Amino acid sequence: MPHLRIASVNVNGIRAAARNGMNTWLDAADIDILTLQEVRGQDEHLEAALPGWSIIHDEATAKGRAGVAIASRTPAIAVRTTLGPDDFDSRGRWIEGDFLLGDQPLTVVSAYVHSGEADTPKQDEKWRFLDSFGTRLGELGADGSLALVTGDLNVGHRELDIKNWRGNRKKAGFLPRERAYFDRFLGDVGARLEAADGTTVTGMGWIDVGRRFHGEVDGPYTWWSMRGKAFDNDSGWRIDYHLATPALAERVDSYHVARAASYDQRWSDHAPVVVDYRY
Repeated sequence: MPHLRIASVNVNGIRAAARNGMNTWLDAADIDILTLQEVRGQDEHLEAALPGWSIIHDEATAKGRAGVAIASRTPAIAVRTTLGPDDFDSRGRWIEGDFLLGDQPLTVVSAYVHSGEADTPKQDEKWRFLDSFGTRLGELGADGSLALVTGDLNVGHRELDIKNWRGNRKKAGFLPRERAYFDRFLGDVGARLEAADGTTVTGMGWIDVGRRFHGEVDGPYTWWSMRGKAFDNDSGWRIDYHLATPALAERVDSYHVARAASYDQRWSDHAPVVVDYRY
């Protein structure tokens, strides 16, 4: 059955990823749509790194920081880059492209959520982004539509998503309030449930494709620190997601994290998340 293969990866700088072997992986991976985060470059750097691809890109306000893009084999039929209120700077952190899945419209998002830092202004920006993120999910998920939010969302939703979750309960990326957002995003639509921070939230019905596909297992992780033996010990975090509307989640044929075979074969500190969606 025909399918669309969509991969998401934080490239940790598109120029470095290209130098370190990204294209060798891409040549073998047979990707149709590639969403990228932390591009940290300009249009010409993406074009040089991904020759022959159709590319849409939203560069961060601060040069050399953040940046999101979507590369595809066929051009997007519409592009949007705004998120949240007019006074909120989401540049380089959210881009939407509309494509066709067979003959049906499909919205694909590349998102790069702030890493944050507990009890600092950096975390305040993350809260604002997650608020806007939730508002947009409500819009994208209406009316049985096909929509997919991919990217480095910088939150480990559950204890299964972080190897050392006990040591990170007070750190950005695993704060109860952050996890509560995901409880709401991923709770059954309309269901009232107690979130990780003790609040009561109403589920929005989005599907975490990786968790649904793999079930109640540790990981599979998508990010490992470059320091120490984190990669070799598989002491990682699952912070890169495909979040799908229910109608799209029913079309998932396969999901895998393209973890490098060894530390020296990595071309980013994140691994691509690759999912096949059937027409």
